[in-house]
Amino acid sequence: MFTRALAFAAAAIFSLSALAAGPEAFEGHDYTRLKNAQPVATGKKVEVLEFFWYRCPHCFQLEPGLNKWLKTLPKDAQLRRVPAVFRDDWMPGAKLYYTLEQMNLLGKLHNKVFDAYHLENINLNDPAVLGDWIAKQGADRKKFEGIYNSFSTQSKATQGARLATTYAITGVPAFIIDGKYATSVSMTGGEARLFEVLDQLIVKARAERGSKKPAK
Repeated sequence: MFTRALAFAAAAIFSLSALAAGPEAFEGHDYTRLKNAQPVATGKKVEVLEFFWYRCPHCFQLEPGLNKWLKTLPKDAQLRRVPAVFRDDWMPGAKLYYTLEQMNLLGKLHNKVFDAYHLENINLNDPAVLGDWIAKQGADRKKFEGIYNSFSTQSKATQGARLATTYAITGVPAFIIDGKYATSVSMTGGEARLFEVLDQLIVKARAERGSKKPAK
């Protein structure tokens, strides 16, 4: 009787855990497996690529939920943002991202860039407007403009554009997990489900690497 009770309790706990994780991600619906897996840039950590565009309203809408989800990211996984470039007018946003990254200002200004475009209607694609805005944020305008206009920043933005092509990204926001799996809000049908699927794909990628879940 005692053994049966323990078994019942264990099953109940398992059921609750499975429910919390959401339904199992369905290949071909919630995500797709890429025909040709690509190398990752995160070493031993499971890579989560986010392709985005600062002026994309869907990326802007996703950002609060994404930031909340990042706080739950396991230690053996790492998010890597990649600004997509599908047209010439996407390039300024990509260069802006990589300039902030080089100046260690992403933590301070990444969300403010979204707000500038979507809430304040500031055209940061205009170099003069961008320079004024950067100065108002307390950053070194001259240093910023030097990095923004540099060949290395242009190269990084171009490489990001090529990466989007490699993964056959056709819209943003889009996610690639460990170079193997692709998913998006449009595939999962909603933000909450997206994060469930991302969690499951991280577990899947970890298992395929032969790794153990890291201790909290």
